[in-house]
Amino acid sequence: MELTKHGHACVVLSDGDRRLAIDPGIFTDPAALAGTSAVLITHEHPDHFAQDVVRAALDADPALEVWTNGSVAARLEGLGARVHVVGDGDAVDVAGFDVHVHGELHAVIHPDIPRVPNVGFLVGGQVFHPGDALTVPGEPVATLLLPMHAPWSKTAELIDYVRAVDADQAYAVHDGLLSDAGLGIVSGLLGEKGPGTPTPFSRLSPGDSVDL
Repeated sequence: MELTKHGHACVVLSDGDRRLAIDPGIFTDPAALAGTSAVLITHEHPDHFAQDVVRAALDADPALEVWTNGSVAARLEGLGARVHVVGDGDAVDVAGFDVHVHGELHAVIHPDIPRVPNVGFLVGGQVFHPGDALTVPGEPVATLLLPMHAPWSKTAELIDYVRAVDADQAYAVHDGLLSDAGLGIVSGLLGEKGPGTPTPFSRLSPGDSVDL
């Protein structure tokens, strides 16, 4: 399986001619959806779900389908059976990829801000994208996609999360709001300049790919 990083929170997983896009948001080039077999969306926030872009991709490809939570599905009304609602504990086949769903709610931004639904996706028993939550799936994870920076997180929590998931490796996502200086500082704390985790951490630049 090949992992390609796109803008901010979006990645594309490829296996042969199958391509699965996760969380194409407003910081993602719409071209990332070209040729995809299916789209997974963790939650409704625009940095993870660019509604107009997803609708345009669905209009352009009648075979394209979406798997997401009920809140996002409601915003894709009118697309019928092409939009599939999933929740915590579900196991589904998505374009030939085995996908397990973990988690229910977005992380707390502030107690006065309502939490929206958020589901994480473990694809092929290998790659886990948690969306905007520090969900620990109850099964092994080979590659963790780590939300590197967000209004709801602090680096100490991310270090503890990486330790809790105990993946074989971790790659950064959710890093589009950091400057070059911020990327360097947070990367260092999650890696060689921090207190240490059992999981090697690295970051792909948008457009970069790695074989898993």
